[in-house]
Amino acid sequence: MNKPALVVIGNGMAGMRTVEELLKLAPEMYDITVFGAEPHGNYNRIMLSPVLAGEKQMDDIMINSREWYVQNGITLHAGDPVEHIDRRNRVVRARSGLMVRYDRLLIATGSKPFIIPVPGHQLKGVLAFRDIQDVESMLAMARNHRHAVIIGGGLLGLEAANGLQRQGMSVTVVHVSDALMNQQLDKPAAQLLQKALEGKGLKFLMNAQTEEIVGPDRVTGVRFKDGSVIPADLVVMTAGVRPNIELAKAAGLHCDRAIVVDDTLQTYDPRVYAVGECVQHRSATFGLVAPIWDQARVCGAHLAGAGVRRYVQQTSPTRLKVTGVELYSVGDFIGGEGSEDLVLRDARRGVYKRLVLKGGRLTGAVLYGDVKDGPWYFKLIQSGADIAAIRPTLLFGEALSARAA
Repeated sequence: MNKPALVVIGNGMAGMRTVEELLKLAPEMYDITVFGAEPHGNYNRIMLSPVLAGEKQMDDIMINSREWYVQNGITLHAGDPVEHIDRRNRVVRARSGLMVRYDRLLIATGSKPFIIPVPGHQLKGVLAFRDIQDVESMLAMARNHRHAVIIGGGLLGLEAANGLQRQGMSVTVVHVSDALMNQQLDKPAAQLLQKALEGKGLKFLMNAQTEEIVGPDRVTGVRFKDGSVIPADLVVMTAGVRPNIELAKAAGLHCDRAIVVDDTLQTYDPRVYAVGECVQHRSATFGLVAPIWDQARVCGAHLAGAGVRRYVQQTSPTRLKVTGVELYSVGDFIGGEGSEDLVLRDARRGVYKRLVLKGGRLTGAVLYGDVKDGPWYFKLIQSGADIAAIRPTLLFGEALSARAA
């Protein structure tokens, strides 16, 4: 008896984690075919920063080698992305012309870096920071060039800046806001972070709006709206990502900002599932690993016919360690009407903590320098526990609060 066919579009972390979850539950259920745009097996994209910094090699960050696919009976078409989905006949067509029929389809096309469409953005030497090819290009340029400009002062931008500085480049981070990582940190923590990174040699231009990338055929500088220009041999765009949904839209699947899915990760076509950065669930899109792993568990279970799980969005923490600076943020760390702040500042130790409380419960936390209690604060936020009894010691962490309770 022929097995039903499962086709996976996207050989990245979200799609392959879903396949792994499926194999745990029903390893013999499907004939599985995977199409990937990159000519590799599945690797840990989160670990690209250590590769750029010279701390790891490509082999160190591989999750599923080509042998793994063979061992699990999976047909892998690496470097041959799907370009068309025919939902009526349930067939996908790859760039090579290869056509494969499916009974179930899993879309995991991820996201694409947002390249700011300023004049000069197509010059040689302007890159994103998204995949192994980007990292290899940056490493090659770092060997022969001096000045790097990172556009975007978020998590990815700071990791790129750290890596390129470790490769010997002079690095300037350009950010449109007045605070680094403004999506994850409050201003005091962002200021501490900037000061610490400046002490390690990074340069910053804040409230800076890029007007043009300068150069005749390759980049030589970056011009800003105030008319100033800084030299650049390499420009790395880390100004955000956009869900990669063009294929799904062309197939007539319901999309808003991303591919709309229900609590089982099904699209409006019950034969088609989607996971990862390309999906929109209850108006939210996703960029962190934790929610995508949750999606993979739910989707894998449903593909296996064990569809008792439902995807429920959870608060996810952000943790950053760049050149020895440790940060942790989670929940609503800004606060608002009816909330109150508990703040600890220890300039000598380089420690800052801000906890946001509302209705006798912890709703958000920002930690700088001392992050060991981050997971404990995260649990308190998730559980909605009443913290009245430990409020006087809450800022000082779990150990002291346990003794006081």
